[in-house]
Amino acid sequence: MQKKEKASSNQSQLPIPVVSLFSGCGGMDLGIEGGFTFLGKRYPKTGFKTVWANDIDPIACETFKKWFGDVIVPGDIDDIDIKKIPKCEVVIGGFPCQDFSMIWKRGGLTTQRGNLYSYFVKVVMEKKPKVFIAENVKGLLTANGGKAIDRIVSDFSNAGPGYRTKPYPVNFAEYGTPQIRERVLIVGIRKDIKKDFVLPPSIYDSSNYITAKEALTGAEDIKYNNERQKLQQATVERLELIPPGGNFTSIPRESPHYVKGMISHVYRRLHPDKPATTIIAAGGGGTWGYHHDEPRSLTNRERARLFGYPDDFVFIGSIGEVRRQIGNSVPPVGFYPFANAIKKVI
Repeated sequence: MQKKEKASSNQSQLPIPVVSLFSGCGGMDLGIEGGFTFLGKRYPKTGFKTVWANDIDPIACETFKKWFGDVIVPGDIDDIDIKKIPKCEVVIGGFPCQDFSMIWKRGGLTTQRGNLYSYFVKVVMEKKPKVFIAENVKGLLTANGGKAIDRIVSDFSNAGPGYRTKPYPVNFAEYGTPQIRERVLIVGIRKDIKKDFVLPPSIYDSSNYITAKEALTGAEDIKYNNERQKLQQATVERLELIPPGGNFTSIPRESPHYVKGMISHVYRRLHPDKPATTIIAAGGGGTWGYHHDEPRSLTNRERARLFGYPDDFVFIGSIGEVRRQIGNSVPPVGFYPFANAIKKVI
């Protein structure tokens, strides 16, 4: 685990306390705290500090502890006594998104998972932070015919002392993530805070995105989380028919390896000169994401590179468990600019 660096001298000596919900392995926390290096670039400490976190996945919590220390409480958020959560100035979290996702059948607010955001609202109501920021999939904006986002914004706006709440569509590739990852950030500013949140300007665009090849260069030399899957020979032969950047639709119809009726993620190979397409957390054969240069699935360290994790961020768990942790997380390098934007507000 990387040693924590001191905040710069022009920052307050006391860290700005952050409470983290649905924390997973800690991608959002790493992004808001800073203090890491990615692809040779240093992302200095911001002055924020996660003082309390929660997630239901005990393996993800072990990963979280390895970097952030013993501040995460494993377990169902429904069992948490919110009054015992420490005081904070910021609440962050990515409430479960599968029921709002574009690639699954969406139930949105009609499902138990879709309503987990209400616990986020309860924490905001109880702790009264100056700012909160929640992350979810882009599909949230259209779930339930647009009623989901309206309801969520309304509930957050009316929480506790009241918040100026607004959803912001973002593509984390524009903020340094080597992956096209379109999400929505819901930002709330307590009404007595005079400054408004200003969306940080994008750093990259289609002319200069960080590419998959750039991100993966040297990844094979990292000793952590670099196990390779053993693929069936038929899968290898199928991948050999797919060019870099292609997917299952690249396989000729007359081929014995031809498959049909699948989502675009299936047998998707990286394009070396473009960012990765969205990396997903789970799924069966063909959904693991595949190397641009070799007919094989990505290692978890390569997935971590495509999310913007530093190489010394070590994940705990099996290959499948680590894949899920990474795929469900917020890209830390992409979230980092938003930490500085929040700091300007408070």
